[in-house]
Amino acid sequence: MNNKIRMGDRLFIQFCIWSVVLTFIIVFVFNATAQPQRTKIVVLAEHAGIHRPFVDTAIIWLEQLAAEHNFHIDYIENANKINEAFLSQYQLFIQLDYPPYMWSDTAKEAFEKYIDEGRGGWVGFHHATLLGEFDGFKIWPWFSEFMGEIKFTNYIAGFAKATVNVEQSDHPVMKDIPRTFVIEKDEWYTYNQSPRPKVLVLASVDESTYFPDSKIKMGDHPVIWTNDHKKARNIYIFMGHHPSLFSNSAYTRLFRNSILWASSK
Repeated sequence: MNNKIRMGDRLFIQFCIWSVVLTFIIVFVFNATAQPQRTKIVVLAEHAGIHRPFVDTAIIWLEQLAAEHNFHIDYIENANKINEAFLSQYQLFIQLDYPPYMWSDTAKEAFEKYIDEGRGGWVGFHHATLLGEFDGFKIWPWFSEFMGEIKFTNYIAGFAKATVNVEQSDHPVMKDIPRTFVIEKDEWYTYNQSPRPKVLVLASVDESTYFPDSKIKMGDHPVIWTNDHKKARNIYIFMGHHPSLFSNSAYTRLFRNSILWASSK
């Protein structure tokens, strides 16, 4: 009788040991094969009007990037959905030519918190600095401050070719980008003042290289910068009007680097 009990005890102990071992094996295999959490990105895209060709081309390019890096991207065409709960889903907000007006107060407040508290990153293009009084909307003071306390004043309507000079080649956004590169066509917005005193300028346009030449100039003319006073990683890239930009390797590298840097912590 005692031998039978001892034999039963041994079997029970062995069963417990093997159960624990099997549990560890299952957990290890699951952790080893589990997919990393996907980065979620929301793109506020200006689909209407003259920027439609650029935006459509950008979306095709973004989908290729998403496939390469296992990103999930959602697209919205206006700011109506934006609130704190909506933004909490995303690690990166891309403002793809959408201007800083036509936003509700709720959307503005949520976005300001998103940037000020570093809840996610931001990459803005071109029309994102159309700051002023447009379409019956007043200027958004916080966004003006975010962009270096600037206000839009003018642009080269007929486009100009120009050379961009990289000023911070050691910044991650400028990795593998030449110290100078040429943009074939853009409008080269001017502002009431240079944002340089308020932001970290990564690149500027050499206005002496405009072709054809233009009288619409501002002297010190930053075109890529980051507001390093904000908790959120953020990059503004002026160039973003013509779809031919996606044939420019320096531009696509800049676009890629900006997304990877701004979406990481």
